[in-house]
Amino acid sequence: MTIQEQLKAVIRDVPDFPKPGILFKDISTIMLNPQVSNAVLDHLVNQYKDAELDAIAGIESRGFLFGYPLAMRLGIPFVLIRKEGKLPYNKIKHAYELEYGSAVIEMHTDAILPGQRVLIHDDLLATGGSAAAAAHLIQKSGGMVFGFDFLVALDFLNGGEVLAPFSERVNAIIHY
Repeated sequence: MTIQEQLKAVIRDVPDFPKPGILFKDISTIMLNPQVSNAVLDHLVNQYKDAELDAIAGIESRGFLFGYPLAMRLGIPFVLIRKEGKLPYNKIKHAYELEYGSAVIEMHTDAILPGQRVLIHDDLLATGGSAAAAAHLIQKSGGMVFGFDFLVALDFLNGGEVLAPFSERVNAIIHY
């Protein structure tokens, strides 16, 4: 069974969450299956082991689930990108618009060195807003966005188009 088939077999559809009309792709079921979790991590390692990355940045909180173990397997730093007010040290921030309102994410000022090649990882690509905001933080710190990596992409929301100005590398294991 391919990694795509394994993921599609375990990801749960939750209708009308977080609001009516939305079909939520619940990845928490991946964590219940150690074999699939390890297969995902092995797939990501194979995909990026020769990419000459300097760091992986994960977006709170589900971007931490595979982003951190991937960074550890590749022997490179993992950068936390968190919601405003969650990081204790000196930080830079970026505000962005959501479908209903706005949000702010932050990163420590010393997390990325100028010129570092950074892969941004999250669980799901929808509209691309949070990943684009993360890319702005990487660029503000002098880093280079190597690309974006997701477990799932909802292609009908065109998030890849939002990310294209930062990198042509927008990868997802499965697409809906």
